[in-house]
Amino acid sequence: MTDFAYKPTLTGNLVILRPVDEDDYEALAAAMDDPDVTRFTGSRDVIGEEKAREWYRTRKDQTDRLDLAIVDKATDETVGEAVLNEWDPDNRSCNFRILIGPSGQGRGLGTEATRLIVGYGIEEIGLHRISLGVYAFNPRAQRAYEKAGFVVEGRLRDDLYWDGEWVDSIVMSVIAPEWKANL
Repeated sequence: MTDFAYKPTLTGNLVILRPVDEDDYEALAAAMDDPDVTRFTGSRDVIGEEKAREWYRTRKDQTDRLDLAIVDKATDETVGEAVLNEWDPDNRSCNFRILIGPSGQGRGLGTEATRLIVGYGIEEIGLHRISLGVYAFNPRAQRAYEKAGFVVEGRLRDDLYWDGEWVDSIVMSVIAPEWKANL
């Protein structure tokens, strides 16, 4: 078991995951400006440009999380980010989150990015469990997570209040023995 000090570059058929940095700000800010992305992530906070740039500039220094930019190999453009965070070294677990802007959606980039970072977390870092939450109004993301090996564990009822309606959050996880059995 190691920490997240090393920031790898992971290469798939469709995407390259590489350490996120300040140069990714414009692409990621554009992705977050998309109403569907905002809705699917449940994001309400507006973060100023200076603060956001500082955030991306410091990701390489973090030893308790891994923030990787998702680069579309076909266009060489940053289309999103994949993150392992909320690391619990005692329980060898962490949380996963992903954001893909409109230009990267609907082509399997998110599924491949998810498989790459989850594989790295389990096979290289030594994680036993990776969990996530996905809002019930995002079935496309849930299917992508299932394709990458995540299993539904439960539901947090009325977890998000969005546009006047309560939305459940679906809790999913993948554990190392299941991941390794499906390689």
